[in-house]
Amino acid sequence: MNLNIKNETSTLRAVVLGQPGSLGEIPKPNNTYDAKSFESVVNGDYPTEESVYKEMSAFEKVLLKYNVQVFRPWTLENCNQVYARDVGFVIDDKIINSNIIPDREDEKEAYEVVYDQISYNKIFNLPEKAHVEGGDVVLYNDLVFVGLYTGADYAQFKTARTNEYAFHYLKEICPEKQFISLELCKHDTDPRKGVLHLDCTFMPVGGGKALIYKDGFRFVKDYNVLVDIFGKENLFEITQEEMYYMNTNVFSISPKVVVSEQGFTRLNEHLELQWGLTVERVPYHEISKMGGLLRCSTLPLIRE
Repeated sequence: MNLNIKNETSTLRAVVLGQPGSLGEIPKPNNTYDAKSFESVVNGDYPTEESVYKEMSAFEKVLLKYNVQVFRPWTLENCNQVYARDVGFVIDDKIINSNIIPDREDEKEAYEVVYDQISYNKIFNLPEKAHVEGGDVVLYNDLVFVGLYTGADYAQFKTARTNEYAFHYLKEICPEKQFISLELCKHDTDPRKGVLHLDCTFMPVGGGKALIYKDGFRFVKDYNVLVDIFGKENLFEITQEEMYYMNTNVFSISPKVVVSEQGFTRLNEHLELQWGLTVERVPYHEISKMGGLLRCSTLPLIRE
């Protein structure tokens, strides 16, 4: 397999979609990994396996409609494997194995079906102290945006997933890219006060446009970096409530086609009426209660 991912929007040819089967028991609040899961467990509305299966099937149907080759990891018993983006990510022709939180380490073995098709010299394993997950890595051609948390209390946050060491290590792996670090706000129990990954507060779509939530960044200077790159007129500013429902976590199949949650009314109308994009609406609200949405569920392998 010849990997090729340079951005978030070029025409998609092959992708790994997470696996909805055998999710296991509903976690206890102190065993959750993110603020949305914590909230849904406490509120008693954590999604059922049946609802997750139904929503992921709807997403897969859209991918197949556009002739995308869809890979699925093996199903592991009693293991939540919905969020493929956390396990690994591709930059150009390299796939980087994420150092995900230890409780989820078993998920990696289920991806052997994909890794067996990739040349060994294109697979990169990170040193143990380099923490990074794919949701914090957003590609924009020659630019790679990386969501970080560098606070002294990093180790105290379950939601701090990518550190400065990983940022510098990625720069060494991909010296031809320009890497830009963006500091994110973190909170383990209130999903309105922090973001899990960069793709929960910022996401490019086709035509040089992007979705953004200003208050997801620890420092306004990082938000302003993105304004300077994209231009204020090319940014769709989402509200705190829209961030809470994960409006930025859409997934582009091509520069003209975006998959979005069917309930994102204001966003979907803007994408279609103002930016001329085709929006494929799918139900994904239940899956969002576990801390991720459409982009989180995917690991793109090949774009044109």
